[in-house]
Amino acid sequence: MSVKKIAIIGSGISSLSCASFLAKEGHEVVILEQNDSIGGRARQFKTDNGFTFDMGPSWYWMPDIFENFYQQFGYTTSDFYELIRLDPSYQVIWKNNDIDPIPASIAELEEYFEKLEIGSSIKLRQFLADAEKKYQIGMKDLVYKPSLRLSEFADTRILAGLFKMHLFTSFASFIRKYFTNPKIISLLEFPILFLGATPKDTPALYSLMNYADIQLGTWYPMGGMFEFVRAFEKIALEQGVSFSLNNRVLGFNSSNGKIKSINTSKGEMECDYVISGADYQHTEQLLENKANYNSTYWEKRTMAPSCLLFYVGLDCKVPNLKHHNLFFDEDFDTHASEIYKNPKWPSKPLFYVSCPSKTDPSVAPETGENLFLLIPIAPDLKDTEEKRQQYFEILRDRLLEKIGFDINPHIVYKRSYCISDFVSDYNAFKGNAYGLANTLKQTALLKPRIKNKHLSNLFYTGQLTVPGPGVPPSIISGEVVAKHVIKRIEKLH
Repeated sequence: MSVKKIAIIGSGISSLSCASFLAKEGHEVVILEQNDSIGGRARQFKTDNGFTFDMGPSWYWMPDIFENFYQQFGYTTSDFYELIRLDPSYQVIWKNNDIDPIPASIAELEEYFEKLEIGSSIKLRQFLADAEKKYQIGMKDLVYKPSLRLSEFADTRILAGLFKMHLFTSFASFIRKYFTNPKIISLLEFPILFLGATPKDTPALYSLMNYADIQLGTWYPMGGMFEFVRAFEKIALEQGVSFSLNNRVLGFNSSNGKIKSINTSKGEMECDYVISGADYQHTEQLLENKANYNSTYWEKRTMAPSCLLFYVGLDCKVPNLKHHNLFFDEDFDTHASEIYKNPKWPSKPLFYVSCPSKTDPSVAPETGENLFLLIPIAPDLKDTEEKRQQYFEILRDRLLEKIGFDINPHIVYKRSYCISDFVSDYNAFKGNAYGLANTLKQTALLKPRIKNKHLSNLFYTGQLTVPGPGVPPSIISGEVVAKHVIKRIEKLH
């Protein structure tokens, strides 16, 4: 086998996955990371007063995708961390101040649904049976396609499955064929908020997310979400991957339709192949006339949300919070419209609070609490410290109103993170947090391609290409790109 030197830009999950598969085949792989720590949006930081904050992903869904990755390198999940299923999976705070814990048990969930809507427990079984089929086809077959040509989907089993995916039915209308109760509808629609479009504009195939939520469960790796980054790093290092931190990519040198070297803040580096796990649009800007897509193309893309985040450490315990808390006490449609239809800072935002110290005592001092607060917002908004503080006060007041506790006197640590930080830390297009919206026009073959059409040795991985945003899809994206590059190397050399 011909050993190739492969440079991967960025150290997010897709890059770590991709690097491990390439290095496993014997290639010399180096990851270039502009920040001082790895993990991309899944980074972690610790404070001097004993708090540990995961900076990005806080929901551990689709444990089978993680397990599949580990097994390909001779490991299982428990070799790296203790994974526990949360029960309740999360709780929802409604408009009328009802607080509903959502049980992990299907039997208990059916009982909860039945109280809300007579006959809904049977319909839930039917809905989940359909969602499971979509999950099996979507997450086992479709997402592993590089989506470079239509013939990839010519397999008769996949074609037959596509007809069952309800690609041309909206998520909103599909759910309402089963249920009428507003609470049930809100529960089933909530994962869609982070897919980048309203339920009315999202294909019904994404009911597979409900299967992941309800059937596969919500989990947590003890020690924090960064534990899976540590696991990926360990695997990458064992395969021979090297890391170059604090090393920003500045441009590329190419000739005869190939990249010959990369200009970085630490100097020029020669390479045989380049894979960008960095923001796709940012990489394209560095390519100038060798880009796949021009600025008009990117301006026309429908982006998933950005978000305003707060990392808050408290000197006491907070009553009435669970590990995951969804505040649905304001109108969903209004907030969604202010993200997707009429982009502006939300007038009455829905928000989410993660309190991992309810599960994991290691992330906060013994008498303290660790809070992660998130408001989904439209990308490309003007982000100021004054605006951040304004919205923190809104969240603080809503917490006081809904759970009866004022966090303000107990704050011993607070940090915010928003659009300008996504731009500076990740070169994120318009400060997006979740990549491209999963609309029908931005699915599979219609997403930005994993291969550069001008440079034969440049490829892309991550949330702005196939299969899409989220940690499990990013794991898969890295594998798909790596195996495509491996086949290319074998064919040419």
